Amino acid sequence: HLRITFDPHQRWTLISVALTPERREMVVQALMAEHGMSQRRACTASGIARSTLRYRPTARNDSGVITFIQTHMALNPRHGFGLLYDSARHQGKPWGKTVLWRVYCELRLNLPRRGKKRLPARIKQPLQAAGQPNQGWSCDFMSDALWSGRRFRTFNVIDEFNREGLRIEVDTSLPAARVIRALNELVEVRGAPLSIRLDNGPEFIAHALAQWAQSKGIALQHIQPGKPTQNAYVERFNKTYRTEVLDCYVFDSLQEVRDMTADWLHRYNHQRPHEALGRIPPVEYRVKLFPNLYF
Repeated sequence: HLRITFDPHQRWTLISVALTPERREMVVQALMAEHGMSQRRACTASGIARSTLRYRPTARNDSGVITFIQTHMALNPRHGFGLLYDSARHQGKPWGKTVLWRVYCELRLNLPRRGKKRLPARIKQPLQAAGQPNQGWSCDFMSDALWSGRRFRTFNVIDEFNREGLRIEVDTSLPAARVIRALNELVEVRGAPLSIRLDNGPEFIAHALAQWAQSKGIALQHIQPGKPTQNAYVERFNKTYRTEVLDCYVFDSLQEVRDMTADWLHRYNHQRPHEALGRIPPVEYRVKLFPNLYF
């Protein structure tokens, strides 16, 4: 990789090499010590600027950045760099993206990036987003297990307008009566929505739920069987909940699941920036557009 040529006009050796600045500095020192060259000629021969040779890096103080990153990742261990940067901007931190990325890599917090699954081209029909709060809710079930192997389920409800998580009910069994009770408590706090989007599970097609919705003036919108993309808002919420809570911790009891879920749901609604909402939390997005609406 080293090529040395002689320039008869300038009477010194020209070095053409793919070397780092540190190696070039070593070449300059060798030319000055062994061949008696001046610093100017040695720098010209090695292809390095004299300012680069004289540069001495100043010590960085990254203690504040390290503290912020470690605190954020302790609360949100499954957040990647994108959410970390959005949270720093939302909280008004003074560091730029380059500084955060450098320290993030030095702490070895890089999460592996999963490749996209290539699907055949198809006609996409986007969901109609709600234009205001309480226009439409989405519901779905999830399941997981405790450390002992005991299975439990969660009943998740979100507002389609700002993807705000309204409730996550956790128990070993969630029949239609329990679903109605959870929805009824939400209606008492936030008011009745115009519609609720749900799948065709046995709890959702129960006659008791249909009677309750009719008494409240709520339209039940059942998706087509085998088409979970028609309920994409809550499915995306489920993925975040599973990644950041269910798959991230080992639970010994249902109460532990409920406590961790309640803490995460508050942070999700009030602190976690949402990409679809302009990188601000769901509650802040709702208050921004409807400042006089209180729940």
